[in-house]
Amino acid sequence: MTLRNSGARIATLAATLASAFTATNAATQKTTADIILRGGTVYPGGTEPFRGDVAVRGDRIVYVGRRAPGPAKRVIDARGLIVAPGFIDPHTHVGDALASDDPAARLVMPFITQGVTTAFIGVDGDGEPDIAATFGGSDPRNWGINFGSYVGLGAVRKQVLGAADRAPNAAELARMNTLVGDAMCAGALGLSAGLFYAPQSFAKRDEVVSLARTAAARGGVYDSHIRDESSYTIGLAGAIDEALDIGRQTGIPVHIGHIKALGVDVQGQAPAIVAKIEDAQRSGLAVTADQYPWSASGTGLSAALVPRWAQDGGREAMLKRLDHPSQLDRLRPLMAENLRRRGGPASLLITRGPEGTRGKTLEAIAAEMRVTPVEAAIAVLKRGEAGVASFNQTEADIAAFMTRPWVVSSSDASEGHPRYYASFARKYATYVREKRILDVRAFIDQSSYRTAAIFALEGRGQLKAGAYADVIAFDPNSFAPRADYIKPTLFSRGMRTVLVNGQLALDEGLPTGIAGGRPLPRSPKAGTCR
Repeated sequence: MTLRNSGARIATLAATLASAFTATNAATQKTTADIILRGGTVYPGGTEPFRGDVAVRGDRIVYVGRRAPGPAKRVIDARGLIVAPGFIDPHTHVGDALASDDPAARLVMPFITQGVTTAFIGVDGDGEPDIAATFGGSDPRNWGINFGSYVGLGAVRKQVLGAADRAPNAAELARMNTLVGDAMCAGALGLSAGLFYAPQSFAKRDEVVSLARTAAARGGVYDSHIRDESSYTIGLAGAIDEALDIGRQTGIPVHIGHIKALGVDVQGQAPAIVAKIEDAQRSGLAVTADQYPWSASGTGLSAALVPRWAQDGGREAMLKRLDHPSQLDRLRPLMAENLRRRGGPASLLITRGPEGTRGKTLEAIAAEMRVTPVEAAIAVLKRGEAGVASFNQTEADIAAFMTRPWVVSSSDASEGHPRYYASFARKYATYVREKRILDVRAFIDQSSYRTAAIFALEGRGQLKAGAYADVIAFDPNSFAPRADYIKPTLFSRGMRTVLVNGQLALDEGLPTGIAGGRPLPRSPKAGTCR
């Protein structure tokens, strides 16, 4: 499949798909369906909603229109519900759940209960080069959702260079490019990078360009957790410029992961970043982004506060520096400055970590220990790595990104943050119903149709005859999150029906235990793989 651009290309694709939708339905013959969702408000994706039916047989949709013909084995009353394509989450960290030996974990119920039927993993540079193994290899399993995977700069770099702060030599770079090329030929979506995180932060731009060029030659996309979303190193604007430059040098479509303006130094910069990206789009560069609907990001305590040079060599080397008096004297003021960037100790909530820290702010932990917040952070890190919810964005910036046609919905789902259980539900409840930043169609298109168009997910993201039967139905009055920062593992409410490839994963709001998901390897560009 060929990757698509955003903006004008999405508009063109919308018109094409809408035409195909009408023509295909007109040609659909009377047939017996397995399931008919009857009488709902149908949002097909890319077109206006209407009151009608969606019929499914096997793993495909066989009818979308006013009244499904013929009998059905099961008719689901969808009156009063919104019927839509299954949501697609392009930025998640659910790879461990999908690889779990526990069949219940592989169902990924936090996603199913929000209507997410497809997710991308291997983001932020974490995607393992052995894509075939990620997709189940010779021992395929049952999964609750569909998923695609990136090959990650971080995983490739660690395999070749370890955690060292150095550039690869020519032979090492060639080996890294071989790993990326092989992963692309095995079905990777493209190259992901997490340039904010050590050891990926040690990678110079020319190294990333080399690997991105290899992915581009095989039809991949460059998914970037940019080098700086704040003012740590090159700044937010500089990091966006770097991502755009990688796209220009290689011709690869650029996708910015979880776009945001993070921290007090860059709050209010969203309009300028939007203008920068849209200038690049007008010049012909393919640039898109995804966004989660939370003012708090999620990261590690060390990533938030410890300078990258102090992480050279990995956690063990970092701990030695934290125990070394002269190194510690150098670290304290730098950690204090990073804490200021994040908005102070009250803005960091521990979501996972050593016993007795979860659910407390760094400010509260420091008060309990009767030490400074920096000393408290060091004490926590010595006991073990901690995850934090970092309250660092403004609602104005969130809205400025959310309303752009090239920004789609995501979760950045990770343990300990409510975004895993509630991102799509929160986006609907907060930004459609409460704040009215988006209307219902914009929310649904951002969560399904546009994402499928950007990544050329054939047969996904739209309700039309012949498409895969990833179909959801939810109550527009009650679809909302239950998870919050204190109780982040509560399932969302209001989702009534979820079909994954025609299999009922959620029926009358209750899990069925049926695993209908599939891996979605991307076909490499013709002629680029043996």
